[in-house]
Amino acid sequence: MIFAVTILVRFFQVASRQGALDPVGPRALHIEHLFWFIFWICLFVFVVVNVLFWYGAKRRVLAGENPRGIIENPDGDRKAAWGVGFAVAFTVVVLFTVLFLSLRASRVVQATSAENPVTIEITGHQWWWEVVYPDSQSDLQISTANEIHVPIHERIAVVTKSVDVIHSFWAPNITGKRDLIPGYASSLSFEVDKPGIYRGQCAEFCGLQHAHMGFLIVAESRDEFESWKQNQLRDAPEPVSKATSHGREVFLSHACVMCHTIRGTDAASHMGPDLTHLASRREIAAGTLPNVRGALAGWILDPQSIKPGNHMALNIIGGEELNDLLDYLGTLK
Repeated sequence: MIFAVTILVRFFQVASRQGALDPVGPRALHIEHLFWFIFWICLFVFVVVNVLFWYGAKRRVLAGENPRGIIENPDGDRKAAWGVGFAVAFTVVVLFTVLFLSLRASRVVQATSAENPVTIEITGHQWWWEVVYPDSQSDLQISTANEIHVPIHERIAVVTKSVDVIHSFWAPNITGKRDLIPGYASSLSFEVDKPGIYRGQCAEFCGLQHAHMGFLIVAESRDEFESWKQNQLRDAPEPVSKATSHGREVFLSHACVMCHTIRGTDAASHMGPDLTHLASRREIAAGTLPNVRGALAGWILDPQSIKPGNHMALNIIGGEELNDLLDYLGTLK
């Protein structure tokens, strides 16, 4: 019983931060309204069809085994023709109403504006999301992964692209889906009205680990957003202990340095996520694991057993070196 209740609570917790029926923005609200309109129409049709089926079956049973002969009834035929005509006309009106509302919702969801206080570039990779906050000054540009911070009550412009296969950016609480097609850039915009942490997902099958390609949208006040930005602009702190200093040496002398960036060090590769502020993120491996010491250790040592097919190689690191590396990575906040 306790297990079942726990599962239900967990289900509703996940649904509340990744569910199209719990909108926190005007675009998602339009989608929800369209959903409920279609839902009530389908429920009405379902009930009517089943009632008529039950009524017809009941009359057939009452009539007995010997069916009646064909009886000419012009007045009844005329009424039936009017009934069928009314049903057809009603169906056509409903379908065109759904079409109109769908087109209107699509226009609202797909609309973009020339004036956007915040612009974000999102690139889909197999299987993680690169998130960049561009700036005309390169030293003011922010690069992170799988975690998108936005201020509430402000329009956010998102420029999307893919570097390998087709992905689809979808944050159901906030807006509709947007496909990321290799070789093409597209844009969308949205607003978030309620602070919170909302989960998104790749919604287009993109390979073996498609199901493990999630992201978080952290909606916060403008002051909190600015504070986060200022922290992200800082370089990685200098090690303050022998263990963290050794941990940085381990990072720079192993395969990590070939794929990742840590600003303020010699690590400057862009093949994988920027790790300058890794410890400030809530999850790792695109939402596959929580960002805790044990999960990070397992991910570093054998990422293929956790997320088979991903592009991160195995790391042969001894126990002492691994502990010092984890100590160092824990300082990257």
